[in-house]
Amino acid sequence: MHICYLGIGSNLGDRRTKIKEAIEKINSLKGTKILKASSIIETDAVGGPCAQSKFLNAVVKAKTSLLPRQLLKKLKIIEKELGRKKTVRFGPRLIDIDILFYGDKLVKTKKLTIPHKKVFQREFVLKPLLEIL
Repeated sequence: MHICYLGIGSNLGDRRTKIKEAIEKINSLKGTKILKASSIIETDAVGGPCAQSKFLNAVVKAKTSLLPRQLLKKLKIIEKELGRKKTVRFGPRLIDIDILFYGDKLVKTKKLTIPHKKVFQREFVLKPLLEIL
């Protein structure tokens, strides 16, 4: 089993419910268990189109037997199940789930970078992450 940290955000629809649903779905993945979840915080959108609604954000600590690419694939399925559609890059979204850290692994592919490349530049990730560390 590997310890990973996931960032979850939403700025469309019932944001709090979407985050809670994402956490439940992550926890129900085979070989995966949520160990701890941060508070949900509200922040301004960073990057992307102007005049976006504020985001709600949280971070969860989980243990998983899934390998990083398998986990990413399952998280993308969860995003689709919760209504996420591809639109403008960094645009508004119903749900966004990012792998922030995965044990001590370093991964760099076209589709996946671990640790997440902007984790240390985003207060909306660092604040909830520090809360659960």
